[in-house]
Amino acid sequence: MPATPRPAYRQLEEVVGCKWSVSVLLAVAAGISRPGALERHIEGISTKVLSERLRKLTGYGLLAKQSYPEVPPRTEYSLTQNGQKLIDIIDQIKSLDDEIERGEASSSADQRQGRAKQ
Repeated sequence: MPATPRPAYRQLEEVVGCKWSVSVLLAVAAGISRPGALERHIEGISTKVLSERLRKLTGYGLLAKQSYPEVPPRTEYSLTQNGQKLIDIIDQIKSLDDEIERGEASSSADQRQGRAKQ
C-alpha cells in the first residue's frame, strides 16, 4: 500500500514543534546560508541534527538547496516562498508575544499602583 501524503498541518506541527527547525529557518532568513556557518550560529545544535533539519525543511519545501560543483563542494540554503511566508508568521507570533508581555507588564504595574492608592 503506497504511503499517503501527510496533511500540510501535520508537516507544520513537525516543523514548529521541533526544537531546532525554527532556529534553522530564522538563521537562514538572517542570511546565514552554509551548513558550517549555521552550525556555528545555532548554539547547541549538532552536525547530525542540523543535517536532518536541513533535509526535512528542504523536503517540506521551506528551504531550497543549491550545491556548487567546486572543490571542496559548497552547499547553500535559502528560503523558498513558503519558507518566507512561515518566517512572516513567526514574526507575527513574536510581535503578539511581545504585545502580550507588555500588556502583562503594564497590567501588573496598574495593579500595583491601584494597591498603592488604597
